[in-house]
Amino acid sequence: MVNIVQTNDPILRELAQTVPIKDINSQKIQGIIKDMVSALSTQKDGVAIAAPQIGIPLRIFVVSDAILKEADKEYKSIGKNIVFINPEIISSSKEKADVEEGCLSVRWKYGKVTRSVKATVKGYNEFGELVERGASGLLAQIFQHETDHLEGVLFTDKAYDVEDIPPEDVKN
Repeated sequence: MVNIVQTNDPILRELAQTVPIKDINSQKIQGIIKDMVSALSTQKDGVAIAAPQIGIPLRIFVVSDAILKEADKEYKSIGKNIVFINPEIISSSKEKADVEEGCLSVRWKYGKVTRSVKATVKGYNEFGELVERGASGLLAQIFQHETDHLEGVLFTDKAYDVEDIPPEDVKN
């Protein structure tokens, strides 16, 4: 089982390293992606995960297919997560909104973060193909949150009105 590192782990504050394009199809990178998907699947409230969250300082994030079905009604590849390797946000809207966020690496803390309403990410998929994806709303928020992870930034660095809200089954 792959553990999700928590806020006190210094890897979450590192600048993640670029994955060499020639290595994307390697057993190592494919194994990391598989471990990320596995870790994400253990969290019923998880929507996405970045490689640093499983202790790997590489520029990779995965968005859960479950959230894609909710966030993007046009999404056709049901049962398929989106993988971004070496992602960069190439455009974002000037229009911003305050949105509620949490994080699998900052468990049970939630707060409001100001994010662009729209964002476009460019990077490589798990097959080494260059892809570009525009999004609005929740998916745009996820792109920005996960890209922050790759820069060593946690949502709590930007958040206000942060609260501890543990689930009912872990409350005292």
